[in-house]
Amino acid sequence: MNGVMNTQDFYMGTVFNAYQYFGAHIKEDGVVFRTFAPGANKVAIIGEFNGWQEWEMKQPERAGFYELFVKGAKEGQMYKFVIYGQNGRVEHCDPYGFGMELRPQFASIVRRMDDYTFHDEQWMDKRTRCYDKPLNIYECHLGSFKTNPADPNGWYTYEQLADPLIEYVKKYNYTHVEMMPLAEYPFDGSWGYQGTGYFAPTSRYGTAKQLKMLVDRLHQAGIGVILDFVPAHFALDYYGLRMYDGTPLYEYPNSDVSESEWGTCNFIFSRREVCCFMQSAANYWLTEYHFDGLRMDAISRIIYWMGNEARGVNGNAVDFVRNMNAGLHKRHPSAMLIAEDSTAFQGCTHPASEGGLDFDYKWDLGWMNDTLDYMKKQSDERVQCPEKLTFSMMYFYNERHMLPFSHDEVVHGKKTIVDKIFGSYEEKFAQLRSLYMYMVVHPGKTLNFMGNEIAMFREWDETKEPDYFLLGYPMHDAFSKYYAELMKLAKEEPSLYEKDYDPKGFHWVCMNDQKHNVYGIERLSDEGATVTFFNFSNKPQVYHYTPAKDHSLVPVLHSDWQRWNGTTKEDHESLWAAAGYGVDIHLPAFGSEMFREA
Repeated sequence: MNGVMNTQDFYMGTVFNAYQYFGAHIKEDGVVFRTFAPGANKVAIIGEFNGWQEWEMKQPERAGFYELFVKGAKEGQMYKFVIYGQNGRVEHCDPYGFGMELRPQFASIVRRMDDYTFHDEQWMDKRTRCYDKPLNIYECHLGSFKTNPADPNGWYTYEQLADPLIEYVKKYNYTHVEMMPLAEYPFDGSWGYQGTGYFAPTSRYGTAKQLKMLVDRLHQAGIGVILDFVPAHFALDYYGLRMYDGTPLYEYPNSDVSESEWGTCNFIFSRREVCCFMQSAANYWLTEYHFDGLRMDAISRIIYWMGNEARGVNGNAVDFVRNMNAGLHKRHPSAMLIAEDSTAFQGCTHPASEGGLDFDYKWDLGWMNDTLDYMKKQSDERVQCPEKLTFSMMYFYNERHMLPFSHDEVVHGKKTIVDKIFGSYEEKFAQLRSLYMYMVVHPGKTLNFMGNEIAMFREWDETKEPDYFLLGYPMHDAFSKYYAELMKLAKEEPSLYEKDYDPKGFHWVCMNDQKHNVYGIERLSDEGATVTFFNFSNKPQVYHYTPAKDHSLVPVLHSDWQRWNGTTKEDHESLWAAAGYGVDIHLPAFGSEMFREA
């Protein structure tokens, strides 16, 4: 890192590598420290290298850029910036620091960023944004994926998590892992969504080097890695970004838009220095750690003032996202940018050159809400709302949508996915199998939060690992095997991913049989087609399928086979579907079946 930055570019908001200038950078005989505090009266540095005594920093350009070279300072030493401003003397962590102490302490730590050599060239060379490739994401909270009985907090290190995470992801045939936020944060219960160290991998699980090793290992195992990134807001803690130089430098001035309902500060993207900070952070994770993409949280908070459409579009923030994404795509052409956006704002996944926000994917929260609402209803209620399953295809091709069952759906009294479903224990599982079949057959890439694959009934708790003991119970064990088989199909069957965002890849066979709650979806690719029938009623149904041309229906997967603890005997005998005559498809209560067309 050469430590060179054009000041004018910084003020213009076009810098994507500000972390190479600001922060703590190791030289041959010491460390150079830099920070940006234009509203400060004085800035000093304290640390292990000077006995925590204040050494005043200088302004070489007299423009709020403070700098000091500390001879003898070394990697691993702790430090803080002491800023004298309108709010008095305040000790701060380094906004651009590459490491931090474990909470509740907050000193930054001098870290090298050149001490690990990646071995993932083959992966990086072949990496794509997966538009026409399988993309089935396992959303994971590293601190509770596995809990460590030998650690007082229950945490394993990044390095220790590599083997079990690789094994688990492969077991369930996911293509990618999405890690919940890893930028340093003070409160465990925020899950990383209220950050203080945007360039510091959380010390809960180890060091920057260990995180690089984890990503590298996943890549070598053929698994992509996406990082949850929080660009809209930051933690209120006094030692972080809030009132950093004694003024609202990173946040809005005191007003009705300065703080969110989550008790966080909203970033002010009308300041170009803040734009440089955030886009440099995004670039940092993609560059230094080889992450394959960023899932950006709470984009609705950036698009609209306070996330409220009635308050209007925040033009400066929208411009920031558009410019950041375009810049990231230029620097990382094969990396994915994913928006968690609950709004109907047009052009989220359209190119910046066409006025869009330049995301690659947008979470389809409408699909998620409608689908889960449908599954909560009794069978006789479902006949009144077929649009809960069909409406998504009315707008689907407006954007590149992703189908998420995320952590947000299994916490805070919402119940888990299986527990939301109406019916008895056995009926819940029968419907759960069909629900996930529907998710995989519906166009769009998929994301599933940890614990959903074993049908957990307990809501997620960041202090406890998923209830893996449930695999000792036949119904849960059978479901987990079914889910793994379904994900294998999603990864290997071209019709289920190749034309996700091409209207020619999808066809409703049956979409509005209100009397029977029966649906049929045909998926097509250049290599062939599949057709899947769903019965979301509590009674067996017979659907008469009449194709446009003769073909055989080769059974691929049935949600009710006995090996999944269903009631249907496994049968792989093909059915002949004659044009003009058709064939009867027998579906058990809450059952679904996928066929390959031959």
